[in-house]
Amino acid sequence: MNPRSLAVLCLALAAAVPVQAARALYDFNPGWKLAVGDPADAAAPGFDDSGWRGVTLPRAWNEDEAFRKDIADLSTSVAWYRKHFRVPDLRPGGKVFLEFEGARQAAEVWVNGRRVGLHENGINAFGVEIGAYLVAGDNVVAVRTDNSWDYRERATGQRFQWNDKNFNANYGGLAKNVRLHVTDDVYQTLPLYSSLGTTGVYVYARDFDVPRQRATVWTESQVRNEGARPRRVEYVVELRERDGRRVARFGAPAQRIAPGATVTLKAHARVAGLRFWSWGYGYLYDVVTTLRVDGKPLDTVTTRTGFRKTAFGDGMIALNDRVIQMHGYAQRTSNEWPAVGMSVPAWLSDYGNGLALESNANLIRWMHIAPWKQDVESLDRLGLMQALPAGDSEADVTGRRWEQRIDAMRDAIVYNRNNPSVVFYESGNKGISADHMRTMKALRDTFDPYGGRAAGSREMLSRELQQIAEYGGEMLYINKSAGMPVWAMEYARDEALRKYWDDLSPPYHKDGAGPPYKGQDASVYNRNQDSFAIEDVERWYDYWRARPGTGRRVSSGGVNIVFSDSNTHHRGAENYRRSGEVDAMRIPKDAWYAHQVMWDGWVDVEQPRAHIVGHWNYPAGTVKPVTVVSSAERVKLFVNGQEAGVAAQRARFLFTFDKVVWAPGELMAVGYDAQGKEVCRATLATAGAPVALRLTPIVSPQGLRADGADLALLQVEAVDAAGRRNPLALDTVDFAVDGPAEWRGGIAQGPDNFILARSLPVEAGVNRVLLRTTTSPGRIVVRARARGLAPAELALVSTAVAVRDGLAALPAPLPVRLDRGPTPATPSFVVSRVAVPVASAATPDGAADGMRSVDDDEPTAWTSRAGAAPEITYTLARPARLSEIELKLTGWRDRSYPLEVYVDGRPAWRGVTPKSLGYVALPLDGAEGRTVRIVLAGAAQEGGGMRLTEVANQANTATGTQGVSTATLSIVEAEFYERARP
Repeated sequence: MNPRSLAVLCLALAAAVPVQAARALYDFNPGWKLAVGDPADAAAPGFDDSGWRGVTLPRAWNEDEAFRKDIADLSTSVAWYRKHFRVPDLRPGGKVFLEFEGARQAAEVWVNGRRVGLHENGINAFGVEIGAYLVAGDNVVAVRTDNSWDYRERATGQRFQWNDKNFNANYGGLAKNVRLHVTDDVYQTLPLYSSLGTTGVYVYARDFDVPRQRATVWTESQVRNEGARPRRVEYVVELRERDGRRVARFGAPAQRIAPGATVTLKAHARVAGLRFWSWGYGYLYDVVTTLRVDGKPLDTVTTRTGFRKTAFGDGMIALNDRVIQMHGYAQRTSNEWPAVGMSVPAWLSDYGNGLALESNANLIRWMHIAPWKQDVESLDRLGLMQALPAGDSEADVTGRRWEQRIDAMRDAIVYNRNNPSVVFYESGNKGISADHMRTMKALRDTFDPYGGRAAGSREMLSRELQQIAEYGGEMLYINKSAGMPVWAMEYARDEALRKYWDDLSPPYHKDGAGPPYKGQDASVYNRNQDSFAIEDVERWYDYWRARPGTGRRVSSGGVNIVFSDSNTHHRGAENYRRSGEVDAMRIPKDAWYAHQVMWDGWVDVEQPRAHIVGHWNYPAGTVKPVTVVSSAERVKLFVNGQEAGVAAQRARFLFTFDKVVWAPGELMAVGYDAQGKEVCRATLATAGAPVALRLTPIVSPQGLRADGADLALLQVEAVDAAGRRNPLALDTVDFAVDGPAEWRGGIAQGPDNFILARSLPVEAGVNRVLLRTTTSPGRIVVRARARGLAPAELALVSTAVAVRDGLAALPAPLPVRLDRGPTPATPSFVVSRVAVPVASAATPDGAADGMRSVDDDEPTAWTSRAGAAPEITYTLARPARLSEIELKLTGWRDRSYPLEVYVDGRPAWRGVTPKSLGYVALPLDGAEGRTVRIVLAGAAQEGGGMRLTEVANQANTATGTQGVSTATLSIVEAEFYERARP
């Protein structure tokens, strides 16, 4: 090593040890050896691992299979990881902790041949204290992992419910980060409850004054004295800006801590000038908690966190006193990439999750299991809220399986309670019992009582459950509430390959063409981009029209499943799920732009936008419909400056222009407000024939690190003479790489999905590939060639990362996103209609249960009785000029009801209700009166309903029709509205 490199290494390692305190924190990812199999004596310090593969963590041993194989076929095995290391300045009595952010499925840890720990649930972080097993010289840690699908807990023989082949992609081994902590024998504990029995530091704020930017900041540190004598410990807290500038300093007087004792030290202070964490405004502070003895620092912990105020009630969610409707994605927790799996550097997590933010998502609901810390911290930096699950498949459970879920939830709370992006704790991917919900809420109250996070679960819709849970909502349907907020846990479940534009474009995939799934039609899982984007808009419309401001009972939104194409269960022609608004390489589909348009607002539209679905490259003579997604009030379409017909508008955001004649040039959509003023525009231009390739690097804002784990994302495009991407190009590109990099490649439709292939096609004119650095720094040259196109070349430079005795300094913190600015002080919605309360409900048979249809309790319904007239009469609390009635009718997805509506005896509406995913609206156009009679005017019609073939458990699709005759009128909820006055 040259002198300059040695100096850099020494400085970097010195930075890992705070000058003022004894604690040191190291990156423990470098320098591992990996072997698949179960060799004897692999835990022994002297075991010969010279033939094993050298890797930098995080690294799944079966990463090559990510997206190459169906989830059910991902390889399982025992795999060993070994590493040699030295701990500098190892002191007798000092504490040394290994912190693993997780392992799949189980990990058994040895240090210098001594077994020190076992972790089995495949989700949570865990730790081991290894100080007593270390020597002053070379040490060896060995980890035996087992990712069997059928892994069973050793003590009980019980499987883990969430080790599931449908959704939990099995990236085996040490696929998450590892850290090493070195402390004195008096120290602040780590938040690793199950493995170490400790809870660490807890930071929160209370008594918010949002307009004046004030709050009371509290810190609590669990402290242990594992020394032989009592110590008087002073507790000092500093609140610092990201640049290190001190904002506040406070603390608590010295306290005596006896040998062997564990205490919690607390301090708080009123702090002014705070910038509150918000949507798209990931403002974070460093909270530095220090233990001082005799005036000297003994242990320091830095907690990066943010402060925000939340509220959950009246059917709505508020962030920093502003109501926000949830819109985002139910993302697979694996959040994976082709040929890499989940093990990507933190900057790439920010890049991928950042695209969700740029589509104007405000919430990520991680599915089934808690995410790893890297993704949690990523959403902190971005300003994206998240829902944090425990561990579940899709059912409530009992016995040891329920205890396993409690353990997973408790550990997730303790480990992530300082992350401001965590706003919801999810107790089950499907409904749980009232007693189980009480247990989960009690966990929150015990370990995170002041974090401003709601405890809930999917469903939670009954009156009893709404008295316990703090949020809920179905997986498939539209729910509304005037009390506990409800939002949809999953919607828009269709699939589409990014390669397919429409029926008229190469490779001429007919929309919906593909094999059946389990003998059923699977056309909705083989869509093209046009119909996929349109479907996404139509599905969101149901939630948007029930947004806050539209009445007493509202929807708090919902999350689309999923954000990026995923190596999990699928229903379409490919062997992976293509429900993403971006593909597996995070290239946007048209649906991504559609969401960007619909979601640009906290509740109401705040920034009008427009997007033209598709492209503008067609053969002469083509006549086709053109769809514009826009949040403007009106849209006009122009072909080369000439207006192209009148739009038909539906689902609020969809404007369709029928029979548009294609002509080369520019297609432009212009959006206008209600007064006719232009507020947005979008254009598409015809691209010429591709003549060249273009390569664009996407790397960390901190540069490419030669650490053996960093990745570079390279985009390749086929462009015309003017540099415009040709949207129809399908050229095969051959890649060559020179320099210290490992090819990981990309994905495309074809054999083995082109995983790890050096040649792969662009699709719709673009594709991406990944390169991984090695531990040698240097210049990396990438060349791309395709027949008939000018080649492209780019050079990258990876910089050295100092590693000494197996230890490295932690990378510098990544930048935060502040794009959207602080929470606006203005209201987020305008009241568009006012609910008229119901005083009473009368039925022909005189039954007293009519009010069940207006009780804000969706699991209950009123149903007319056999032999009685199928009608109900509501008396409103006051006379009203009604604009609308909204009904949730039993069998809403499967039945259409022929209805007649009378207001004060006068006909107000007649027709057949459409099948829906929840509520239907009946326009009354200002009918005045106080009584409303709803009559079934014939048998309800069944058949031709909205089929939900993707749902594995068809019981989840039930709409309450079992035992309810089509000759009866059955109403779940009825609502009556007046237009709001200007």
